[in-house]
Amino acid sequence: MRKPWSMVAAALVVIAALVTGCSSSHQESAPPITVTGDWRGTIEVPDQPLAVGVSFTADGTATIDIPAQGVVDAPLSEVRTGADAVTWTITKIPGRPSFQGVYDKGSDSIKGQFTQSGQSFPLTLTHGKVEGPPRTQEPKPPYPYKSEDVSYPSGDITIAGTLTEPRSGGPFPAVLLINGSGANDRDEELLGHKPFLLLADTLTRAGYAVLRTDKRGVGQTGGRLNSATYSDLTDDIAAGMTFLRNRSDIDAQRIGLLGHSEGGYLAPLYARRSDSGVAFVIMMAGPAVPGSEVLLEQNRLILAAQGATPEQVGKQVGFTSALSSVLCKGDLVAAKDYVRQHNDTLPADERLSEEAMDDLVAPYMASLVCYDPAPALSALRVPVLAFYGGKDLQVPAAQNEGPARTLLAADPDATVMVFDGLNHLMQPADKGTPDEYARIETTIDPQVLTTVTGWLTQRFPPGH
Repeated sequence: MRKPWSMVAAALVVIAALVTGCSSSHQESAPPITVTGDWRGTIEVPDQPLAVGVSFTADGTATIDIPAQGVVDAPLSEVRTGADAVTWTITKIPGRPSFQGVYDKGSDSIKGQFTQSGQSFPLTLTHGKVEGPPRTQEPKPPYPYKSEDVSYPSGDITIAGTLTEPRSGGPFPAVLLINGSGANDRDEELLGHKPFLLLADTLTRAGYAVLRTDKRGVGQTGGRLNSATYSDLTDDIAAGMTFLRNRSDIDAQRIGLLGHSEGGYLAPLYARRSDSGVAFVIMMAGPAVPGSEVLLEQNRLILAAQGATPEQVGKQVGFTSALSSVLCKGDLVAAKDYVRQHNDTLPADERLSEEAMDDLVAPYMASLVCYDPAPALSALRVPVLAFYGGKDLQVPAAQNEGPARTLLAADPDATVMVFDGLNHLMQPADKGTPDEYARIETTIDPQVLTTVTGWLTQRFPPGH
């Protein structure tokens, strides 16, 4: 689940917002120098150096890679490659992150300062492509199973995804993966990790067919996520179920759902439908309390872990609570007015863009904030596996494990468990803060993959 309302507690953390895109570049009139190609360097933040890569093209545009934050080919603006200066800016990010430097012919390097929110850090760029942290678990082709790009209708949009299944045998039991919050692709790629690609690979090797899809407005799937409601998103799950049931290579009686984070809201919500036909539900860090409560607690925990003062935490939690109340009254216009008024009180370098404010009051955000999972969880009567990370600060186990056990108590086959030491992505973590995700080599702890596979094969063994 994304962290949409948290204050920035450390320089450069906000750069991660680049995954949603930045303004296009333009060429300055100063005489160009020969910097075309790939350059790499490290922003020398004390105790937290950040590797970056900048690629300049012959037409005067440039892009930036920040592997530790999952940023790839994000466009830069105000690009200048003149004889007297090399500059660029990352737009739509609070604090106006930018670079001011000069090309040094003697060392064949670009030397300067990276500045954000009034803080400056040395940055020297030299020739070469920046390398990201290792991702040793990421599956690479050729795969020992079939992988097929597929598409199917959901109302007036087309859902696109990938179906993987064993090379022989069948019909296969199947798992439909349901993404977490925000604009996620079929691999649920986040900060250089691809957890859904890994889950699909693991389960398919174990004998299951797995369908994973791009979310609305992402990749090859149509529509706009911000205008979607939870009713729309559960309709998308229904479309995926229909697609799988209509295939002769899929066992229509053994199709289940695995939802991560927000997907753990949506899977039970769809399974509650009388005609869902869902055989099982797996909730990976799926919340068991209302969305507003999850957001409040994750703001408290993450800000405190990042070193925010009690006053800063209180202000952010107060804003989140008030906005949640307005959103859940159904008046999105009033919600936007409230966000704008709050934004005007912030320092200039911390203010949100118009687009970011729109995101906070979109129908999609209102659905997330106002959703109460209790009725859907209480109604489940299929095998359920719900698990949490002990160091998850986004969907905290301390907040959600107990309610999950209570709400699933009437289900004859419900398992709720906590993995000590794991974060929201089920990685072994230190503090559990989102800024650790990219730096951790592991995508999903192997014990989680073993637990999910073992739970499934015990109840829905392949080949039966």
